[in-house]
Amino acid sequence: MIEARDTGSPAAGQDGAGQDFWPEDKPSRKLPNRKLLYGGAAALVAVIVIAVVAVVALGGGGGGDKPAAKAVPTAYTPDFSADGFGKIALRSADNRAITEGEAFSPDAKTLKQGKYTLSMAASDLTSDCKSASWGERLQADLAKYGCTQVVRSAYVSPDKKYVGQFMVVNLVSQDGSAQVLRDLDRATGAGGLTPLQPKGVPAFGPGFTAAYASVYGHYAVVTWVERAGGERPASLNEMIDLSLVVENAGDFLYQRLDLAGQ
Repeated sequence: MIEARDTGSPAAGQDGAGQDFWPEDKPSRKLPNRKLLYGGAAALVAVIVIAVVAVVALGGGGGGDKPAAKAVPTAYTPDFSADGFGKIALRSADNRAITEGEAFSPDAKTLKQGKYTLSMAASDLTSDCKSASWGERLQADLAKYGCTQVVRSAYVSPDKKYVGQFMVVNLVSQDGSAQVLRDLDRATGAGGLTPLQPKGVPAFGPGFTAAYASVYGHYAVVTWVERAGGERPASLNEMIDLSLVVENAGDFLYQRLDLAGQ
């Protein structure tokens, strides 16, 4: 693992500048520990170079308009700390199934933060975890760790310049959510979660994408973003900021944390 940094971040002038891949989140939410990026620096550079070559080959500086059948993030940053979510490390403390009303609430329909606004273009809540994923190893782990639900929502900016995916996997334990995060690292070849592909929205998956995944107790949460068409951004800060907007779709998990045990 390497610590991912981006000294060009707006947070670079703050204490600890350049030490954390992610800028500060809003005070009402947990502030994860410094984020770690799987693989060595050389491996990450190689992955990015491969992605850029593929993008150029497809033409137009992007990934084209065809969805990737088995998409995986180009840049992937997992956080296993589970800070503040120990209360729901086991589903037995939070055994009420996620409902569409909470996962796709009015607050989740339009997400705004900073200069970005994203609208929900599609949503899906399924109890068939296999149908929302691919890869023999990942699907075996989903079954092993008692996956009962996968929440997926797709977002797009008004100008269709940016697209994003928000995903939640409901597992029996925090150990399970940590394992799913490990499986989602492209280096493992274990498989991935299948992004939604709503009509009228640029295809998600081809080209350069960035994902941030975190353990929220017994939930594995993935925030996955890209420039429409898969164009590689000049700086990862753009993907970081976009990811923080999409992450707001997970506010209902904080509400579940507050209700746990009541």
